[in-house]
Amino acid sequence: MHDDDKMSAIDQESLVMHARGRPGKIEIHPTKPLTTQHDLSLAYSPGVAAPCKEIERDPQLAYDYTAKGNLVAIISNGTAVLGLGDLGAQASKPVMEGKAVLFKRFADIDGIDLEVDTRDVDEFVNCVKLLGPTFGGINLEDIAAPDCFIIEQQLRELMDIPVFHDDQHGTAIITAAGLINACDLTGRDISDLKIVVNGAGAAAIACIELVQCLGVRADNTIMCDSKGVIFQGREVGMNQWKAAHAANTDARTLKEALVGADVFLGLSVKGALTPDMVEAMADKPIIFAMANPDPEITPEEAKAVRPDAIIATGRSDYPNQINNVLGFPYIFRGALDVRATTINEDMKAAAAHAIASLAREDVPDEVDMAYSGQHLKYGAEYIIPAPFDPRLITTVPPAVAHAAMESGVAQRPIIDMDAYRNELTARLDPTAPSLQAIFEDVHLHPRRVVFAEGEEEKSIRAAVAFYNAGYGFPILVGREEQVLDKLRELGLPKLDGVEITNAKLSDATERYIDEVYERLQREGKLFRDCQRMVNQNRNIFAACMVAQGDADAMVTGLTRNYHVALNDITRVIDPSPDQSVVGLTLMVAQGRTVFLSDTAVNVMPDAQQLADTAIQAAAKVRQLGQEPRVALLSFANFGNPMPNRTQVVREAVKILDNSHVSFEYEGEMSAEVALDYDLQHRVFPFTRLSAAANVLVLPGLNSASISSGLVQQLGGGTVIGPLLLGISKPAQIVPMGATVSDLVNLAALAAHDAI
Repeated sequence: MHDDDKMSAIDQESLVMHARGRPGKIEIHPTKPLTTQHDLSLAYSPGVAAPCKEIERDPQLAYDYTAKGNLVAIISNGTAVLGLGDLGAQASKPVMEGKAVLFKRFADIDGIDLEVDTRDVDEFVNCVKLLGPTFGGINLEDIAAPDCFIIEQQLRELMDIPVFHDDQHGTAIITAAGLINACDLTGRDISDLKIVVNGAGAAAIACIELVQCLGVRADNTIMCDSKGVIFQGREVGMNQWKAAHAANTDARTLKEALVGADVFLGLSVKGALTPDMVEAMADKPIIFAMANPDPEITPEEAKAVRPDAIIATGRSDYPNQINNVLGFPYIFRGALDVRATTINEDMKAAAAHAIASLAREDVPDEVDMAYSGQHLKYGAEYIIPAPFDPRLITTVPPAVAHAAMESGVAQRPIIDMDAYRNELTARLDPTAPSLQAIFEDVHLHPRRVVFAEGEEEKSIRAAVAFYNAGYGFPILVGREEQVLDKLRELGLPKLDGVEITNAKLSDATERYIDEVYERLQREGKLFRDCQRMVNQNRNIFAACMVAQGDADAMVTGLTRNYHVALNDITRVIDPSPDQSVVGLTLMVAQGRTVFLSDTAVNVMPDAQQLADTAIQAAAKVRQLGQEPRVALLSFANFGNPMPNRTQVVREAVKILDNSHVSFEYEGEMSAEVALDYDLQHRVFPFTRLSAAANVLVLPGLNSASISSGLVQQLGGGTVIGPLLLGISKPAQIVPMGATVSDLVNLAALAAHDAI
């Protein structure tokens, strides 16, 4: 297919992507510094001899001194590449590189692709066996049946690390997860299912074996291939793997087998399942048409005759995609982290149940955004989680690891599962370590937090998530009927720990009105003005709850500009004594965490405000568990040049000099000097910082807002905040475009301020 005219648009685009820049999709980055001669002497000769000797003494130490424990080999001979057939080892390399990328993106596992140029089973097995000391696990890929069965079985017997043929077991695990939820939605018991499997290749046989492990009875299962039903006594087109699943049945065709069947599992070819076959199935049929690239029957065709059907396919343009990326990265993650010697049936079943349970939970905004903003909800068209669900990393690996420990194949059991989940979160979310200690503290000291915009969908979902996380007791400000209706629309339960209130329902409303009037009567506000504020402005009402001690903290911002929301709050809650109200933004990019301030309040701060901002930001950063190193930024470095605005920054530094603060600070300096300690130390050796700055005090709100916004929108890093500092009662304001996760994070931070 070298003629561009015969290529689809996506084919041409893919070729351009693979060839652009550095060809391919992967590269290797060192994990240790290699900037000096001493670094080289430790990483290589002569220093590298020390770990070599230790590993010779105890081979298990390879997990401590090398990358073995996080390294998976992705191995193929190219005899069954996707749906393209036998392309050979070399032509399979783009797929194997792609698999390596998926391992890294979804589970932070380093994958190395190996294409073995042989069709001889013994040669292939011997090659992989001899490579064993290099890797923590082996992912077999795109190997034709029946060789794949023999290869995997022999390697599992020969090697003491996990060996997993994803084309078989990955498909089986995701299929099983979908089947668990399809049974839940249709009121079926899995042990009563009558299942017909069309296809008798590697994936089909793995599917039938795993669902039987989950409780499906063998005598309720019929397998078909291109020659019809695989029945006991059949001799044509048989092998030992098909024979193991031969059914005691009079049915001889797929059509006959499907009469009254509850489930169709298709791993065969386009068009194999016809509408009349679907019509003959039991009520609420479950149809998994997984042939690629075109399913055995399209959802439109099946729904036309059976609108009550639950349908899954292998395609991303239909609901319920059976996508192996939901499984293999996380299964290997759990197996590697306990140094499992194999991936057994218990671990596969645990993965299936974990994936199924996740689909029943509320779906995060991050997932909705990846699917054009459509809010996904558990039901007939959402029985399997979406591949971009960030909770998979903390759901599936712990289940797999626990099953490995329970079944006796874990060499390094995990003692603290909660700590392990935190580690998993940190692998893919660089902000997690900075926030985890705070969240744990909030979990131990739960607080009452008001969600001011209580009728907003995101607020409601965030309140439920906040409560389910154990952070405290959310209070939604809104009309009870509207909130309850929205909960029902979202498929969320009304939880006892989630309170709904408003000015009409609350016994404290008159007290709040009196308080607001007392504060604002000399600022031109009449009593009826204050009545209107408390009764109609939910930010004012929520702030009153916090100010009067009826709640511990509040969060708002979804429906109003940041400064409007801040103005509402400060009408009721005063700034802390001797402090300025400022915003602090946490930014994580390229593996480092930097805090920016003021990113919310003061448009053109004077020298005293800049100094106050530095002091308050440093205190908050220390509370977040980091030692602050503050740089007061300008476009100039230490007087070169010296326009008026630079002079203000310089005066702020002098104020800090006279304040005898307990943190490192320096200025005025440019951002590149502040963040590059080598440059800073080389060009300005007199600086007082001991390392690169991690707190940047910006000279004005324009530069602060633009810099944090650019990083967030261009995808250069992760941004949290701005956090509101300097206010006497805990309150936080999210940006108007905030996600549910943003709301939960800031609600937890507000709760922490109340501890």
